[in-house]
Amino acid sequence: MHFDGPAKMRSFWRGAIKKMHYTYVLLLSNKKFYIGSTSNLKLRLKDHKNGRVKSTRQFLPLELVYFECCFSKTDAIKREYQLKTGFGRGYLRRRLENFLNNTPT
Repeated sequence: MHFDGPAKMRSFWRGAIKKMHYTYVLLLSNKKFYIGSTSNLKLRLKDHKNGRVKSTRQFLPLELVYFECCFSKTDAIKREYQLKTGFGRGYLRRRLENFLNNTPT
């Protein structure tokens, strides 16, 4: 990909970021993971924290501990399903090992 100057590169990335889809992981108050996907991570996290998501409202407070970005909604959803498997949850525990070991119980 070639850009004619920094302004065009910034414009490209601004547009790309608006089109991103996210797979995210929350650490709930019961120390379990909630895994989801969204096209607006900031708004979705706000919904979770304000108790507007039925599946997490009883486990407040919660914390965003991991996320990945995808250009495709399909890829974000596939990654969500992968992380929800036993292998995926093991991957998350290994990936977040230092964080989880230093989080107060």
